[in-house]
Amino acid sequence: MWQITEADLPSIAIGAAILGTGGGGNPYLGMIRTRELLRAGRRIRVIDPEELTDADLLVVSGAMGSPTVSYEKLARGDEEAEAARALERHLGRRFTAIAPLEMGGGNSMAALCVGAQLDLPVVNGDGMGRAFPELQMITYLIYGGSPAPSAVADDKGNRVVIGDVVDARWLERIARSVTIEVGGHAGLATAVMDGAHCRASIIPHTLDLAHRIGTAVLQARDTNADPVDAMLSVSGGRRYLRGKIVDVERRLARGFARGRVRVAGFGGDAGRSISIDFQNENLVIWEDGEATVTVPDLIALVTTDRGEPVTTEVLRYGYRVDVLVLPCPAKLRTEQALAVVGPRAFGYDVDYRPSV
Repeated sequence: MWQITEADLPSIAIGAAILGTGGGGNPYLGMIRTRELLRAGRRIRVIDPEELTDADLLVVSGAMGSPTVSYEKLARGDEEAEAARALERHLGRRFTAIAPLEMGGGNSMAALCVGAQLDLPVVNGDGMGRAFPELQMITYLIYGGSPAPSAVADDKGNRVVIGDVVDARWLERIARSVTIEVGGHAGLATAVMDGAHCRASIIPHTLDLAHRIGTAVLQARDTNADPVDAMLSVSGGRRYLRGKIVDVERRLARGFARGRVRVAGFGGDAGRSISIDFQNENLVIWEDGEATVTVPDLIALVTTDRGEPVTTEVLRYGYRVDVLVLPCPAKLRTEQALAVVGPRAFGYDVDYRPSV
């Protein structure tokens, strides 16, 4: 068991924002929420999936909504915990551990906050190994978990329990509609499962991976080394292009931040130009009319000088960025998973080809 301290939070925030591929919400805000709970005397305990017993009862916890909204509309701070409590009341049982929804941006901290607020251990892993915009894209559900019951909680005191749904796609539609109605950001509790299913379906040790990536970046800054080289040495992957953001199209549609960012290369990449489509998260790199990198591989933008992750809600003209491509976890490369998280699931008429 690993107990998280305040000193761990900057590393986790940086690493999770890189793994979040531009989505998951603002990492700084998530870090502040978690830090304040620790300063108030709460504890955050992390356990490995292998430590779970079959008798454990887990709930998947995270935030739902648009990163753009969460950046401008601050959370009250207990929405995710209140959603979990609503499910406990509905089931008449107490949970014994929390399973993170996604290891992306500020949402990587949401499960940690719930663990602190409910005094429950958090599993070292998540359901995406990155961030995705829709609920049917979590591995707990891809590999046979139940989408119901689930619960949504907002900052006003509303609690909605979804007692039954046809499938995970209908959970996404119903929970998304509720989230939009309450202001575009809410806490979510879903995919109630036992320890055996969590061990089988979780992408393991991603919290530890985020911590190691962030630590590599911070140490590189302290020693005037290249932070991008440092993070790639930990995470794998490659630097796809170094360039300047020359155009951003972004809109809020059906609860998602959708758009495209164009990056013009400079230095050794002078003369190259790419576009990146995003739906909360970066999805596809286009170069010379070809989709050269697609989901579920990870596409991350970081600043060239400090390796600071640039999430989709803060993309701006003039930023100088490195575009990174990281390999996705093996659980996202199966035929079963690609049907849900591959490029065709997002409407792109291309097949997934590993890019790293």
